[in-house]
Amino acid sequence: MAAAAAKMLKDSACIVGIGETAVCRKPGSGLSEMALQLKAIAAALDDAGLKAREIDGLMPFPNLGRAEAFAANLGCDNLRFAATLNLGGAAPVAALRVAAMAVATGSANYVLVPGGWNGFSGARTREIAATDINSIPGAAIARDYYLPYGLSAPPQWYALMAQRHMHEYGTREEQLGAVALAMRKHAQLNPNALMRGKPMTMSDYLASPMITSPYRLLDCCLETDGAAAYIVTSTARARDLRQRPVSIMGAASGQPYPADDIINRKDFHRIGLTNAAPEAFAMAGVTPADADFAQIYDCFTFEVLQQLEEVGFCRRGEGGSFVENGGIELGGRLPVNTHGGLLSQAHLLGIGHVVAAVRQLRGEAGERQVKDAKLGVVTGWGDFGDGSVAILRRGD
Repeated sequence: MAAAAAKMLKDSACIVGIGETAVCRKPGSGLSEMALQLKAIAAALDDAGLKAREIDGLMPFPNLGRAEAFAANLGCDNLRFAATLNLGGAAPVAALRVAAMAVATGSANYVLVPGGWNGFSGARTREIAATDINSIPGAAIARDYYLPYGLSAPPQWYALMAQRHMHEYGTREEQLGAVALAMRKHAQLNPNALMRGKPMTMSDYLASPMITSPYRLLDCCLETDGAAAYIVTSTARARDLRQRPVSIMGAASGQPYPADDIINRKDFHRIGLTNAAPEAFAMAGVTPADADFAQIYDCFTFEVLQQLEEVGFCRRGEGGSFVENGGIELGGRLPVNTHGGLLSQAHLLGIGHVVAAVRQLRGEAGERQVKDAKLGVVTGWGDFGDGSVAILRRGD
């Protein structure tokens, strides 16, 4: 029954509008996080050719604004559907399936998914996790059991998984560096990338300061101010709008077990995507080998390797060799994060990955365009390994 329902959703909904603000660090955006998001929303509405009052579905990012506040600011006088998925950075991609369900069932006509923050000039993740135990599923465990041992921030938590992978499979630091280099290379082609004009070599990578073994500074994503948004509607309505639609072929999300603790898992490498990816590809009726590119959530370099493996682009333990020798660069076997990703464009909460995928499938990526891109994969990563994945295709 569940499989049949999922297949009914295939290609029933499309992404029809995308928006993104300029990104920055010092001196900061100078805007509230709501104002930042409203700028991205205005761009997405203009891209789709829609008026704000036509939005009747909203899916805000966790802790970054309530649907009622967005509706009031936008003048949405008939908000019929609202939801927030507490999956951290996995939420924006997981929202694709929920939004598709909403428009397929008539619960909404146009669902808006915004996200944005002052990730550099505002409160840092470490500060939030240490003071607000409701900020992430594992915040209470992190405070009581990780922080006393010095594990006070996400790179220290995720480094545990990276170290285990290196121990079991022989993954090398240069392979992590290959991920960082690919993202930086792609950022040189993106006018809205924070690291544009700042190329990187492997020597630069290896010389960067150690943060927490095996993560160096250049293994870690950027902390930035910025926002992005996208709009989903039905395939039928998409035909009357401004842009070529991007169809949602399949999407799913999942959590590791236990979701709120890393060190007590029986399998360190089993994450939310391990369960979600097979479901999403079954819904889409394609395989990872059919993808022309992938936008992989890259909070840290190792998480790219891990997701490539768990999605099925390569077998577990082979992620390091998969990314070597330009394997994930433009022109390689699978171009990854053609916009520069969280590592070199900006940390836009994972919504930037959806925006980048849409641009690829519309053929609007400029110098970083993957030739004849027809099908792409987008992933999300949240909290202690929550995962989401979507398979998108160029619309008719």
